[in-house]
Amino acid sequence: MAAAGVCGPTPLVFRLHEGAPELVREVLLERGWEEYDEQGQEEGGWNLYWRTSAFHNSDYENILPWQRLNHHPKTVGITRKDCLARNLKRMRGTFGSGLYNFSPTTFILPNDYTRFLAEYTKHRLKNGGRSGYWICKPVDLSRGRGIFIFEDIRDLVYDSSVIVQRYISNPLLISGYKFDLRIYVCVKSFQPLIIYMHQEGMVRFATEKYNLTSLDNLYSHLTNTSINKFGPFYTTDKERVGQGCKWTMSKFRCFLHSQGINELFLWQKINNIVTLTLLTIAPSVPSSPNSVELFGFDILIDAKYKPWLLEVNYSPALTIDCQVDVTVKKVLLNDLVDLMNYKSMDSVRQRGYLKQKYKRPCYLGSQSLRSPVLPKSMCEHHPGNKKSYSIHSTFSDSMRFFPSVEMNRIRTARNSISNTKRSWSEASDIESEFDDRNLSTRVSPWQASRQPAGGCCKLPAIHIQKYKTPKFPWDPKSQDKSTPPLRVGDFILTFPFNEVTLKASWDKLNVKTAVHEVHKLISQLASGCSHIQKRGTEDELDRCKEKKDFGSLFWGPTNPPLLSECHLGKGYVGTS
Repeated sequence: MAAAGVCGPTPLVFRLHEGAPELVREVLLERGWEEYDEQGQEEGGWNLYWRTSAFHNSDYENILPWQRLNHHPKTVGITRKDCLARNLKRMRGTFGSGLYNFSPTTFILPNDYTRFLAEYTKHRLKNGGRSGYWICKPVDLSRGRGIFIFEDIRDLVYDSSVIVQRYISNPLLISGYKFDLRIYVCVKSFQPLIIYMHQEGMVRFATEKYNLTSLDNLYSHLTNTSINKFGPFYTTDKERVGQGCKWTMSKFRCFLHSQGINELFLWQKINNIVTLTLLTIAPSVPSSPNSVELFGFDILIDAKYKPWLLEVNYSPALTIDCQVDVTVKKVLLNDLVDLMNYKSMDSVRQRGYLKQKYKRPCYLGSQSLRSPVLPKSMCEHHPGNKKSYSIHSTFSDSMRFFPSVEMNRIRTARNSISNTKRSWSEASDIESEFDDRNLSTRVSPWQASRQPAGGCCKLPAIHIQKYKTPKFPWDPKSQDKSTPPLRVGDFILTFPFNEVTLKASWDKLNVKTAVHEVHKLISQLASGCSHIQKRGTEDELDRCKEKKDFGSLFWGPTNPPLLSECHLGKGYVGTS
């Protein structure tokens, strides 16, 4: 174990559910975390619980201040294909098809079969007997399973609930190969709505050249890696694409530069797709301050450079199939952990937050079995040291972006300590033993070996004392309303993106205002000839902070500029 007793730094602890990606374990161990042992550690003695399936309601109800979950509750409204279709249809009815025009015409079968038949017949009569191309997808399957493309309605055969969409038959091709984009999106919170998009996504290629005369050739029409890695040309060095079936987003940017297109306009339209899609469910997702969610948005670009939303993936694949996966996904996971904003108090878990819950382990030497475990600083006697410590000083800066209700929990726990012999100054010494640095960074083995010996060392517990974790009510009114960081690693804050959306996202989300601002943003971008005046340097970001202006970054381009520095026609983006 990385931490010997309580005298040295205590590592963060992760808990993996069965089937969790091995890459998650690898990344967290490299950062100096430890894996949770249900038999050898206390209940609730973990900091991150990661699973690919949904959590139970009780997991959210019993969440403790130092813990994080990798899923928000009730996001099926966009991650299941039929639910996504219903929600987008509802938003089109409310805000118009001019804004919510990024999803192909969709029918949910069998319920919408009559409507689909009418549309199929109408299109066929209008186009001289040609019905066009359609794609059928099971509503609850992933990785390309059960998908097929058809032109004749007699080929439409299904035995479960499916969606039928108009097939985008004019995709943008690279050297004749179809591709789509996997955009990684992290929702830090739904209440308030805080969205980050990662700069480094993936481009996924079909492994055979696009051909509408062979609709049954999945290697030509589908871009799923789980299908194409078994294709006959997967390892072939394909023209411009190369071996395999993936590019990094950085390589795709180079391709866009070579085409001379309006890159900013494309990135912002993709950004809008993500925001408008998440706005469909944001008001209905229960508040869960200690949860984050990583979504995989699949975007197809057609020959006219219009982006289309194909689907939203719940628990996007984090398996490693090639070097591109290593390049993209390891950085992604490290940035995601940084975005979770772990602080020093999270590492001490119940010992720091619930000081009345002291264990009574065995000790070496002649120490009393009843004496509590103390950090080294409390084991040493400092005569004449009458310095008093502020209870709150240790946490004032580190809790900036963490819900302030956490402090209420700590204060409640402190007030309940009536039977212990420690003074408040001693309790404060426990806190001061842990500095305010972010503990999500890696602690290398050689650093751990340099920790000073001595102090209190305890033997492994003979009997693990279990306790029932208390429930702490969340108070949304007490949450810190400071501006979230504009960038964490390669995660770029994309919502809120100006003062208006920042205000609209707090308390009860104002969807109408948020949608209006998104529409205004894309209208400004479409009406002017976009170019970047200058790049958003660290000094420029600092100046924004000094002025207390909310200057969001422009997701997509290399070295993202501030939105206010993207000159758009007569005005500037990001102002109200």
